[in-house]
Amino acid sequence: MKNVLAVLVLCAGASLAQPALASLDLAKKARCVACHAVDKKMVGPAYRDVAAKYQGQADAPAKLFAKVREGGAGVWGQIPMMPNDPDKISDADLKAVIAWILAGAPN
Repeated sequence: MKNVLAVLVLCAGASLAQPALASLDLAKKARCVACHAVDKKMVGPAYRDVAAKYQGQADAPAKLFAKVREGGAGVWGQIPMMPNDPDKISDADLKAVIAWILAGAPN
């Protein structure tokens, strides 16, 4: 019985980790990581810095979605972020990545 319980706990933990890993993988697939990292500034801000800046803002997902699609500059400095269209990252994948970032970009 203890072995069965241990297996169930391990499986549950693995399934909880999948969305975070999947979202990081989506960010890598869309090449977002060329300019952004989880925990350090590169060309653009770290994902965790983005999460901290937008913490508690109900409209954060919509703001970030628009920022990724339209691009822009001035929020994090003068280096512009180029627009990223749905050919680079689909709406569904972008929403998943944004949710992951706003959750603190867990590993």
